[in-house]
Amino acid sequence: MATERLNSILSHLTPGKSGLSAITQKNPDDVVITLAIRTPLTKAGKGGLKDTPLDFIVYTLLKQVLEKSRIDPQMVEDVCLGNVSNGKAAYIARAASLAAGYPTTAAASSVNRFCSSGLKAVQDIANQIISGNIDIGVAIGAESMSEGGDRLDKPFHEEILKDPNANDCNQPMGQTSENVGKDFDISREAQDRFAAESYQRAERAQKAGWFDDEIVPFTTKIKDPKTGELKEVTLTKDEGPRYGTTFESLSKIRPAFPAYGDRSTGGNSSQVTDGAAAVLLMKRSRALELRQPILAKFCGVTVAGVAPRIMGIGPSLAIPKLLGKFNLDLHKDIDLIEINEAFASMAVYCTNVLKIDPSKLNVRGGAIALGHPLGATGARQICTGLSECRRQKKKILLTSMCIGTGQGMAGLFVNEQM
Repeated sequence: MATERLNSILSHLTPGKSGLSAITQKNPDDVVITLAIRTPLTKAGKGGLKDTPLDFIVYTLLKQVLEKSRIDPQMVEDVCLGNVSNGKAAYIARAASLAAGYPTTAAASSVNRFCSSGLKAVQDIANQIISGNIDIGVAIGAESMSEGGDRLDKPFHEEILKDPNANDCNQPMGQTSENVGKDFDISREAQDRFAAESYQRAERAQKAGWFDDEIVPFTTKIKDPKTGELKEVTLTKDEGPRYGTTFESLSKIRPAFPAYGDRSTGGNSSQVTDGAAAVLLMKRSRALELRQPILAKFCGVTVAGVAPRIMGIGPSLAIPKLLGKFNLDLHKDIDLIEINEAFASMAVYCTNVLKIDPSKLNVRGGAIALGHPLGATGARQICTGLSECRRQKKKILLTSMCIGTGQGMAGLFVNEQM
């Protein structure tokens, strides 16, 4: 009793360790982001990266991290690659990092948490820094959807399939989108209106050059489909934005998943895309020592589970869970929000349930307009969100993903480039 009483008294005397003032404090042991860059996002199967294998995408971006940051590669201790579709991702992470100039002393691994794999890679590197295992690491999310998908090769074991929720993990993503639309009455009109806004925001941002500081040019070769000739190209812009998209034009598109419903279409769902994004993380003390620019402070990431058949609503649980850990208010404390637009159905649901201010959400458009390279988007949101924070001189960034098989993930960052 005496110990509990003493702890109670001390808790009142000690400044709170949560809330806005706490996360904006600067401490030597903070995990900070010193570089956040990405490739252009291109149309899978027909865009600029259609003939570029995943290993070259990863290699090229990892090389750009060293060139842009000018950090001594000998100081990098780990590289983590978020990827969904390539079963050889761990091999690729190691070989590509070595070829890009990272030393043999820098380890490498891969992670797969479906659409949030890029954010998971950031979390893994940050947690290693927090625990004292490393001082500096690179997180990268990358996907070549031109190379293939992530569907199961065979059904689960019959014992697993006896559980209804486990069985629902087999549902195609389009089916889960239609489930969300029907279960929560998210109309086709609401989805098309949300998608139109995404396209219009992406068009406005691209024309204004807002993406320029997050995208690094990517030189590769592309094969002419008629002649088979390889031609070298340098990609500089996202291919997803469709200028002039309107609600009226989207409303004419046929349903994409008629076997499951009539609300999700190719116009109000995320695009199938190739691309990558990378984030360089280290202790604040080390960043100051090396005179690295501090873009943002990493605060934390959390995950929450939902029923697999309505996987898209994951952010509606992950976001409150994360904010609760830091005693933050979504409406008062968060300046900008990046939620993955896997489907307009889930984006509209999360916006409505969380009562998100539309002016704070996906200011430059989201995956519907920009594309969704599965393993990359979680890291891409950080690049885009921090760039928008700098443009608007905003401080607190929240990112969140819905995840196949029924999960949600959310991350919290403090912009320091005001």
